[in-house]
Amino acid sequence: MASIPFIKDIDFAYGAPDRVAPGVRRVIANNPGPFTFTGSGTYIIGEGETAVIDPGPDRDDHLDALLNALAGEQVSHILITHTHSDHCGLARKLADATGAPIFGFSGHPVRDQADDAPALDEGADYTFAPDDMIGDGAVIDGKGWRLEAVHTPGHLSNHLCFAMPQQEALFTGDHIMGWATSVVAPPDGDMGDYMDSLDRLLARDDAIYYPTHGAPIANPKRFVRAVKTHRLMRDAQIVEQLRKGRVTIAEIVPAMYADVDPRLHKAAALNVLAHLIRLVRVGTVRCDGAPGLGAIYASD
Repeated sequence: MASIPFIKDIDFAYGAPDRVAPGVRRVIANNPGPFTFTGSGTYIIGEGETAVIDPGPDRDDHLDALLNALAGEQVSHILITHTHSDHCGLARKLADATGAPIFGFSGHPVRDQADDAPALDEGADYTFAPDDMIGDGAVIDGKGWRLEAVHTPGHLSNHLCFAMPQQEALFTGDHIMGWATSVVAPPDGDMGDYMDSLDRLLARDDAIYYPTHGAPIANPKRFVRAVKTHRLMRDAQIVEQLRKGRVTIAEIVPAMYADVDPRLHKAAALNVLAHLIRLVRVGTVRCDGAPGLGAIYASD
């Protein structure tokens, strides 16, 4: 398996604003878990006139921590990377408390929970509705700072990263995380889109990434190349499992993820499904019908 240079160490205290770069503060919510690592990091951009990226989960203690960190300052924008609740669940309460509008790509792409991927940790926010919908290339200006939206579908089709050119920085949400690979969960998570979005990041010249979960990522191109190689190796592993006679996802996951925490096997199954959908699409794998968790697969 490709070696991804994961970053497991992070120095922080829950609810306390840490200055991670000039004009950038981070407040981490106390919602640790198998998919959130130490918790959701909310970023405050600027001084005096500020933007907030990913206000985080709907927790009163996190709202209080953010309002304390923002005391005496004006919030001009609340920016959402995507519509999982650990990123946007607090958005409306923070907007009500500060008067700031909420900006995001869209509401959650799958409107009916019954049709969506199984919830992982806090799941999706089906009620989320941005005040302003923004897409790729949108520019958000403030006093002494500028942010640019970069559409990176894959984890979800409405996923945005936010570039901060003056810091050569990219706020990556869940698209790239330093502590683990991102889950790509159908029906809306798409591995083909995810791989294309990795290529898009490789074409950029960012010097540092700030994910919502975990520590900053220096030397980001090296990291993205390793993630891409890891995904391609997962493709090869899945094909190998099919050739060994393991033709369902239920058979593939325990063999491929034997050394992974069993709590993550549900997410692993969704990732394997995302890989198989892509492999069927490109003709490397055949399926007995529409690709799904219960389908039977075969390699060509």
